[in-house]
Amino acid sequence: MPRATISIAFLAFAAVPARADMYPRQPGVDAVHYVFRLSLRDEADEIAGEATANVRFLADGVTEVLLDLASAAGGKGMTVSSATSGGLPVPFAHEDGSLQLSLPAPSKAGEEASFTVEYRGVPADGLRFLANLHGERVAFSENWPDKAREWLPVIDHPHDKATGEFIVTAPARYQVVANGLLIEELDLPGDQRRTHWKQSVPIASWLHALGVARFAVHHAGSIRGVPLESWVFPQDDVAGRAAFEPASRQAMDFFSERIGPYAYEKLANVQATGIHGSTEHASAIFHGEKSVPDGRVPVVHEMAHQWWGNSVGIRDWDDIWLSEGFATYFDLLFTEHFEGRDAFVAGLKRSRSHVARVEKKMPDAPVIRRCLADMRRVLDPLVYEKGGWTLHMLRDQVGTDAFWKGIREYYYRYRDANASTDEFRAVMEGVSGKDLDWFFQQWLHRGGIPKLAGSWRHDAAAKTVEVELEQAQPGEPFRLSVDIGLRAPGESRERIQRVELVDRKRTFTIPCEAEPAAIVLDPNIWVLMEEPELGKR
Repeated sequence: MPRATISIAFLAFAAVPARADMYPRQPGVDAVHYVFRLSLRDEADEIAGEATANVRFLADGVTEVLLDLASAAGGKGMTVSSATSGGLPVPFAHEDGSLQLSLPAPSKAGEEASFTVEYRGVPADGLRFLANLHGERVAFSENWPDKAREWLPVIDHPHDKATGEFIVTAPARYQVVANGLLIEELDLPGDQRRTHWKQSVPIASWLHALGVARFAVHHAGSIRGVPLESWVFPQDDVAGRAAFEPASRQAMDFFSERIGPYAYEKLANVQATGIHGSTEHASAIFHGEKSVPDGRVPVVHEMAHQWWGNSVGIRDWDDIWLSEGFATYFDLLFTEHFEGRDAFVAGLKRSRSHVARVEKKMPDAPVIRRCLADMRRVLDPLVYEKGGWTLHMLRDQVGTDAFWKGIREYYYRYRDANASTDEFRAVMEGVSGKDLDWFFQQWLHRGGIPKLAGSWRHDAAAKTVEVELEQAQPGEPFRLSVDIGLRAPGESRERIQRVELVDRKRTFTIPCEAEPAAIVLDPNIWVLMEEPELGKR
């Protein structure tokens, strides 16, 4: 998700010690594949659905399978009419947003079962029927973070990835886009069309996407063997292609080269109604409709998510920085590569200033929040920008070569699966040979950022500079590696001396024959901190 979407989650909250978020997992049940057969019509916002969920049992003795599906209330929600398995009726109960499917006999580990559910209703959220900016009727899904259950019977949590298919019947004047590859488009009697998309790489439930509209579809060839497509309202066709396609090609090349192969069967950029910012659905990225004609689409950020957050997913919502922090920093790395160091540093400085402002409003909030119960609070600026800054500082801590080696290993190891912060840390420790537990604890589990203040003086007789630094932020001191840049008279670049600051206050003596024209803390922008104050005394 781009930064434009995080206004929904600006509220601060206290961290509660726990091991994972509050979603009720089902030990022994793993969703393998979904097939969603949906019928949509113009006369009403109701959908008629038939969904098949294939599950694998990981343990003996499982007696029921629970799927998340919104219950009908107040004229909206879903009503289940039947449930079957192997053609036989299955006892079921549907209440409080949970569909309970009973097994005829307790499971055996390794067995698979298939359940087909017939249902209908008007989605309260998740799938929206709207008029687009040109006044035309459209339908678009937005399942983030747990809205798939509003219209699809699924295990609605990112820890459970599955492949899937959409088989959608809708009026023939529409085009239908979804994840994966197009299997079939078949015109039916009564001006109807059936469209079949199949996603063959496992993804989290919220990444399943559906768009139904009158589109101009442009097939723009391929990048590294991956088909590139633009799905844009006809009135915005030219602007959409210009906004989507050049940046997509650059990002695909850069991320594939630096991280590893793209995981999915196509890359489609889709102009979508009802989306604020953009949403990184696997292989079918949705971009807010008004940003497309203006050319303000965050293509690179959402492309980075195809690797981070989509392919390498998260085990629970508390580790969402592994998605958003990664996409934020890899967007900056793209800038560093294509626009140069100055543009990269400018982006870091903007981000650092924003984090400092947010920290004043959320002084005790760490990046990793344990026991997340309120899904409106999944996102905040810290998981984006402090998470991204943590990766930048990690790069400095282990070295750029080891950083990229670790990134490639992390992707290779967890591609199409899920990872935790501890698993990412273990990879980086393995490639660097360093103990990084303190680093991850300090920057991800602790609230606040450092604030450095101090002074310096030149000792002409001793030919040294004495620099006194103090950590002025509240709480325990941080463990910091800080560069001190000494700029000689008439020079534009600094001589760098790195110091280790682990105390509240410490004085450092640096050899320096002539009095510097200036001394600058962190001249190469490696440390997340408030703007430092360092004066001559």
